[in-house]
Amino acid sequence: MSSDFHVHGPHDHEVEHAAEHGAGGMVGQLAVITAILATIGAIFSYMGGATQADAALAKNDAAIRKTEASDQWNFYQAKNQRQVIAELALDIVPADRRDAYAKNLEKYKADKEPIMAKAKALEDEAAKFDEQSEHLMHQHHRWAAATTVIQVSIALAAIALLTRRRWLEWGTLGVASVGIAIGVAAFFKL
Repeated sequence: MSSDFHVHGPHDHEVEHAAEHGAGGMVGQLAVITAILATIGAIFSYMGGATQADAALAKNDAAIRKTEASDQWNFYQAKNQRQVIAELALDIVPADRRDAYAKNLEKYKADKEPIMAKAKALEDEAAKFDEQSEHLMHQHHRWAAATTVIQVSIALAAIALLTRRRWLEWGTLGVASVGIAIGVAAFFKL
């Protein structure tokens, strides 16, 4: 038995015809344009996802610093309450026991300063991470917009190919240029 029998579908016929007779100028151009745009779109999409992940990490770091700052402020308040109790004790305990409370009072006062400094430093770090996250999300939105515009230009290329309208091919290039410009703006963090 021989396997000389082969059924061709319409797509197979068109591919063979294009291979035998060469893809027409517009068809070949749009195929190359579409492949290039798909590659650019994939890169933009990857960059958009990467910047979104970086923004989420920065936001997470900000939340961690805010929690650490809150812990430090709670510790500061505990020292402050102990200081107030020591001050009150100085007024109500007998004179022979006041020295111990005076020492505690000075200790609590001294302990509070580094705790407050650490809490403020953590708040500053949290603010920097929040700002970094906002910048990264802005950049992510640029990448997402660039990807979307590139996808629209690919759709236009398909419509141009189906309708064989040369002006749609030019429209494809125009829209793609806008998408690439937005991607360049994202790359340069504008």
